[in-house]
Amino acid sequence: MNAQTHYDIALIGSGSVNSFPGPDLAGRSIVQIDRGVGPQAVFGGTCLNLGCIPTKMFVRTADLALAPSESAALGVRERLEGVDWPAIRDRIFGRIDPISAGGEEYRASHEDNANLTLLRGEARFTGPKTLRVELADGTTREITADTIVLGAGSRPEIPAIDGLADAAPQTSDTVMRMDALPASMLILGSGIIAVEFAHVLDALGVDVTLVARSQRVLRAADADVSARLTEILGGRIRLETGLDTTSVRRTEGGVELRGTRGREEVVLQAEDVLVATGRRPNSDRLDVAAGGIGLAEGGRVAVDAYQRVLDPEGQVLPGVWALGDISSPDQLKHVANHQLRIVRHNVLHPEEMRRSDEMPVPFGVFTHPQVAWVGVDEETARAEAERSGREIRVAVQEYASIAYGWAMEDTTGFLKLVVDAESTAILGAQIIGPEATSLIQLLVQAMSTGQTARDLARTQYWIHPAMPELVENALLQVAD
Repeated sequence: MNAQTHYDIALIGSGSVNSFPGPDLAGRSIVQIDRGVGPQAVFGGTCLNLGCIPTKMFVRTADLALAPSESAALGVRERLEGVDWPAIRDRIFGRIDPISAGGEEYRASHEDNANLTLLRGEARFTGPKTLRVELADGTTREITADTIVLGAGSRPEIPAIDGLADAAPQTSDTVMRMDALPASMLILGSGIIAVEFAHVLDALGVDVTLVARSQRVLRAADADVSARLTEILGGRIRLETGLDTTSVRRTEGGVELRGTRGREEVVLQAEDVLVATGRRPNSDRLDVAAGGIGLAEGGRVAVDAYQRVLDPEGQVLPGVWALGDISSPDQLKHVANHQLRIVRHNVLHPEEMRRSDEMPVPFGVFTHPQVAWVGVDEETARAEAERSGREIRVAVQEYASIAYGWAMEDTTGFLKLVVDAESTAILGAQIIGPEATSLIQLLVQAMSTGQTARDLARTQYWIHPAMPELVENALLQVAD
């Protein structure tokens, strides 16, 4: 095998795995293979181009657009004079696209990457540690490597619903770059992506109908939080819950969705449809089975706690690693970044490997109001307590009961905190309300560093009347 086809390290993807190269690897030959993400096949991964960053920039815009409708409760009369969709879209991608292009240029030609070869194309395994890469120019390359790191991410899932794929639905890959806002939009799904886009599109003036098979949205959250968000969103948009979608068709006027709710047949129409039912790992695109790689639930690449890839029998494949959406059930950028750091350390220091599963994973949902959680919900905690015989305590603290909550006139938000009754170790927390995604970090830090509710409540000043008093007051309920 000649030097042009064999490398010390092969990286697949350009999301979190893009942070793998560095000065301490300057003596190793690296090939980075990336097919790009979305219809534009852009460099830099989902978070930068199609996920976390642009969606939150749209959420910020949507929050401002919604403000006039909420200001009357405070005695302020405001009016939304209009929404300039092209200006909103172009401002956001006018910042993101140059970052993506600059990242690709840096990897391809900067002197810092003299030991790195960037190949833009589709990689597939043809054998153990052997890849065939179909390049954008139509040529192919055969690649082998001593170490392979899989960071190829995920893509929107299109459910096997009659006519849906042929209807060319919007997904999170495409909806943010639409030429114009539709007058109406059906959103198929009820999870994080669905409720975030429901907020954004509704706030920008789109008539939104959210179609959910379940009775509540965001069922991954605590049942009370899920029920509260369902109630709040139901006051803003049309919610069709408990609806099993049977077909979707493009029509002359837009889209027609048919479904059943029990024996009732329901027909919904809109100008367009957004599918937000989840994401699937890109393991199939890599043909990982040909590389001797095993799969976990949902088509994820199977890994152990050190991010080492496993074969179909559950045995470690030496020199093959995976991180992020392609292997993790938690499809979150902060998880992928952490796993990248773990993989990098373990490749460089195989004699003192670190685990990736020793910290609680927080979730943040940037709908309106925000939702965030970490650890177990109340239902899970009670079930575990019943099995183990230990007792738990649950505190519920409403925004309306703290001074800053009065300032906001918030009457719907709350924090739910679950702790071990004896030790007051924090088992989980759920928040729905303003700045939930920031407030949860106080509890994430406590859980990650071993602080109990007693420790957190009693060993520091809590600024009055700031928002964190929501957390303090919940802690005081369970800290005695």
